Amino acid sequence: MDRYIGLDVHAASTTMAVVGPTGRRIRSQVLDTSAGPLVEALRGIGGERHVCLEEGTQSSWLYEVLEPHAAEVVVVCGFAQRGSKSDEKDAYWLAEQLRIGAVERRVFKGVGAFRQLRELSRVHTMLVRDVVRVQNRIRSVYRSCGVRTTERVYTHKHREAWLAKLPQVQRLSVERLYEQYDAVEPIRREAGKNMVQESHRHAISQVLESCPGLGPIRVAQLLPVVVSPWRFRTKRQFWSYCGLGIVMRSSSDWVPKPGGGWQWAQQPQTRGLSRRHNRQLKSIFKGAATGVLMQHRSDPLYEVYRRATESGTKPNLAKLTLARKLAAIALSMWKSGKEYAPEQVIQAES
Repeated sequence: MDRYIGLDVHAASTTMAVVGPTGRRIRSQVLDTSAGPLVEALRGIGGERHVCLEEGTQSSWLYEVLEPHAAEVVVVCGFAQRGSKSDEKDAYWLAEQLRIGAVERRVFKGVGAFRQLRELSRVHTMLVRDVVRVQNRIRSVYRSCGVRTTERVYTHKHREAWLAKLPQVQRLSVERLYEQYDAVEPIRREAGKNMVQESHRHAISQVLESCPGLGPIRVAQLLPVVVSPWRFRTKRQFWSYCGLGIVMRSSSDWVPKPGGGWQWAQQPQTRGLSRRHNRQLKSIFKGAATGVLMQHRSDPLYEVYRRATESGTKPNLAKLTLARKLAAIALSMWKSGKEYAPEQVIQAES
């Protein structure tokens, strides 16, 4: 018999609520948020277990811990419960939504063979943000003193010359920021090397790196997010997941026929790109499109952008078209296991 289990997870405690197939509330209990008590309580529930919990800091860890002991583990995002609120009510609410099939937005948490790569990618992303933050702080000091900067402002060779342009009052503070930059930047480079090395343990990384714009860093970030290309039946589903899918809206779809009856108006209107998407994937493919425009102008992919701009498309929309093309090609390469060939550009357009 099916059992629907809702988990309201907090740092110290987790409230577990169990609902039967008819909606009857069986029981609820408070457990310590650790693997042992949660697995023991879950295994003590008879029948086929269906677990539901909200997206959060512990959701990835809980998915890995509980998945072997349940028929399904569903991680949801964006549930809005009305009325009064408590841990027990939230847990029962999650269980009931799973029971009646009201879960619309599920968060994919499977990692497959990319568990280590996902952690390295996460750390690398955090370190990149730290480096960029320090760089922005350094440049802001120069800007506040009316000094225009270039990328050389961070190098050791030109640092003294740049410091000489600052008033004496600001020099000491900028020197401390330089020390912070010198401490974080080598760690970022090492983290990037570790991430790429782990990525190259998977044969598919070499295949994807052959695509223009998708270098080792972007491929290493792409693998643990997508995990499996077979999650997406078509390229349009992948576009929506990447935030590159176009949202269409229509209203008053049916109009009267001249001779009586009704006919479809066929007047859908675009409403921008899909908002429910993975932000990292969108950044990867838009960055790959920028790389093609800057470094691969002899490739047929650049022709996609050139033709779009010559036909009157705005440059930003033409770049979006190129990013969609790259996403479609990457998905096709991953499924087929074949390296990039210029002919794939023509296939992706069909």
